[in-house]
Amino acid sequence: MVSNRFAGMLLLVTAALGADPSYFRDVRPIIQRQCQGCHQPNIKSSNLDLTSYEGFQAGGQHGPGATTLLGYITGEIRPRMPLGQPPLPVDQIQLIREWIAAGAKDDTPAEAREDLAVDKPIVYTQPPVINALAFSADGKKLAVSGNREILIHSLEGAEPLRRLPGLSDRILSLVFSKDGSTLVAAGGTASRFGEVQIWDVASGKLKRSLTLTGDTVFGASLSPDASKVAVGCTDNSVRIVDASSGKELFKIGNHENWVLGTIFGVDGKRIVSVGRDRAAKLTDATSGAFLENVNLLRGELAAIARHPSKDVVVIGGEDRVPYIYMMDRAQNMKIADDSTLIRKLERQDGSIAALSWSADGAHIAVGGASPEVTIYDAETGKRTAACKGHQAGIYAVAFSPDGQTLATGGFDGEVRLYRVATGELAKEFIPVPITGGENLRSRR
Repeated sequence: MVSNRFAGMLLLVTAALGADPSYFRDVRPIIQRQCQGCHQPNIKSSNLDLTSYEGFQAGGQHGPGATTLLGYITGEIRPRMPLGQPPLPVDQIQLIREWIAAGAKDDTPAEAREDLAVDKPIVYTQPPVINALAFSADGKKLAVSGNREILIHSLEGAEPLRRLPGLSDRILSLVFSKDGSTLVAAGGTASRFGEVQIWDVASGKLKRSLTLTGDTVFGASLSPDASKVAVGCTDNSVRIVDASSGKELFKIGNHENWVLGTIFGVDGKRIVSVGRDRAAKLTDATSGAFLENVNLLRGELAAIARHPSKDVVVIGGEDRVPYIYMMDRAQNMKIADDSTLIRKLERQDGSIAALSWSADGAHIAVGGASPEVTIYDAETGKRTAACKGHQAGIYAVAFSPDGQTLATGGFDGEVRLYRVATGELAKEFIPVPITGGENLRSRR
């Protein structure tokens, strides 16, 4: 996405150089951020697809082309767009107006056209980096992040691979609702927009696409009743949105750097967020009010997970140690206070990027820069298993609902399933169809 300030700068630079505004460089980023959430092949509100220049020119049920779009974003045609959101800044509207006046030309480079096509299946020549994994509520399916799509695998082999394409170049987090009906994905396109996708699991239909901020979003979490979604952002904020309407409920600006992880408390009324400012911050999710820091500040934090039935969290990051904290303290916080710390687990062989707490509360899994994933007894802190087989860093770990299987993925592009009790590798596979190679390779 182009920020308000940056859009204005582009306009000034374009004018200074005497050049016409560019669709690809200037106009497209604004449309990506402000319009494509509702106007894409998966949703196509008013039969309008704004993910390509061709769709832009074809228009929808209310008329074709750039002039109609300009009427909606200026309010000359009702309802004003983007619907339910603040009007576009004046400098962005002027940029679009000047592009139209110059002929509304498409200057998309030929080499970029295939890459930008969101209505065509992604073609893989090598496995993608795996950034997110999630088991369905019944444990029969595994959602895996791909390039600009989510891949749904049937672990029983009874169903074919399902592919859920979206706008975001990268999916960075995945979470199923407790009843299994909804899948939430979050990610975005770097330096363009962040996106939250809300999918109906049974039909495989995208119910809502919410574009947020000017960069990818991280660490999505879903409230226990599935009514709210929280994400961390590169503008140092936590955003909480209504899962049904898509309305942004709160923009919480208590962090001093990127926010990389969020988790709701047991009753959904509070949220803990972690990020590069080293803090695990406790916030009232019903008002957006900051409550306090949960932890003693050490290194940058990248991951968080919560006990399934207690307000207890495990956090980790650059200092390689997973810390288990209570969300509540018995007394007011003091400077350098660490009274909510329950225990810390052993130091890992690399920085921590992913954490998961099993649904029975018995185990914690830790993944990161080391290719080995470690599993711990959550009550004693004792290591119970080490999962080996990856060739590089781990970015995603997820326990199955029954707590018997751990799924892992990362830089080498393979999903591995381990037996939690022993750490034994049960299965490994490439989650995407590879062109010119073995398709969905499974070695065990």
